[in-house]
Amino acid sequence: MDIDHPPQRPSYRYYDLIVGAFVTVLLCANLIGAGKAAVINVPGMGPLVYGAGVLFFPFAYLFGDILTEVYGYAYDRRAVWAGFAALIFAALMSIVVLALPTASGDFMAHYQENLEGVFGNTPRIVVGSITAFWSGSLVNSYVLAKVKIWSRGRHLWLRTIGSTAVGEAVDSTLFYMIAFYAIWPTTQVIHVALAQYVFKTSWEVFATPLTYLIVNWLKRAEQRDHYDRGTNFTPFRVRI
Repeated sequence: MDIDHPPQRPSYRYYDLIVGAFVTVLLCANLIGAGKAAVINVPGMGPLVYGAGVLFFPFAYLFGDILTEVYGYAYDRRAVWAGFAALIFAALMSIVVLALPTASGDFMAHYQENLEGVFGNTPRIVVGSITAFWSGSLVNSYVLAKVKIWSRGRHLWLRTIGSTAVGEAVDSTLFYMIAFYAIWPTTQVIHVALAQYVFKTSWEVFATPLTYLIVNWLKRAEQRDHYDRGTNFTPFRVRI
């Protein structure tokens, strides 16, 4: 008697490693860089304030472009949900650690103050990051997947830069309004959000040759070049 078995999902060599790196970058962006407003002197423009998280997020969007281009929208969506879970866990653990009774002594008293200064705003940052990055990254992936079909797989630079420009507009607007409105001066929130958007989008332009190298190498290594025809683009799904 013949038994029909459901088709097996392809096994990829590098997908899990990319997701692990993606989640690591996302956590670093929120716990290390997101809360700091840094400044750089731009010739002809003067001081320009920007969020230190800009050092991390371009890598996260690079991973998103690679995942969508090589493996497809559903695989990138799964990675985004993995990052979502990691951020929730980090936020909950920061609340628990800060709430634990502090041992006696001046050192621990100052240490607790420093922890509260660094991680006290973590829940709000994470809420902003989850909302902004989840929305922005899935918009980025959706645009890239649709343009890939429209362009018949040509002009990778157009897909990566165009999708990043749209996704980052969503990301930067939502994140800074949710995370820092009424904490920073409103003008600073707007300036930092704009600077963040320009930096991130510019990074995508400069990183295009690197994106080409990684994408082409992965397509050969994985023997995969996915087109999202017939894909269910709902964001509320983890299963591939």
